[in-house]
Amino acid sequence: MSEISFDDFLAVDIRVGQIIRAEPYPEARKPAIKLWVNFGDALGEKKSSAQITKHYQPEMLVGKKVMAVVNFPPRQIGKFISEVLVLGVPDQDDEVVLLVPDKDAPIGGRMY
Repeated sequence: MSEISFDDFLAVDIRVGQIIRAEPYPEARKPAIKLWVNFGDALGEKKSSAQITKHYQPEMLVGKKVMAVVNFPPRQIGKFISEVLVLGVPDQDDEVVLLVPDKDAPIGGRMY
């Protein structure tokens, strides 16, 4: 594992967002869900494509707060533009489990 400086860490903007819409994304190369995430007044609504279909269904995601990197450049995922990277960790089967705030946190709040 290589070390980074604290300034490198601060360059990554990770914020709390709330999923306001979620739809299956069957056209994706790997099974995915299209997400629309609200980051509040400062950043507004951003889109993401997330490979989280093993543990999550679109209808169970609406209203859920998640952590996401908001300062990566947009990325084309098939016909969908992903604007943020919703964060997760692998479970024992290497399937994604979302990172979520452990207590109620305001949307748009920055991780530090």
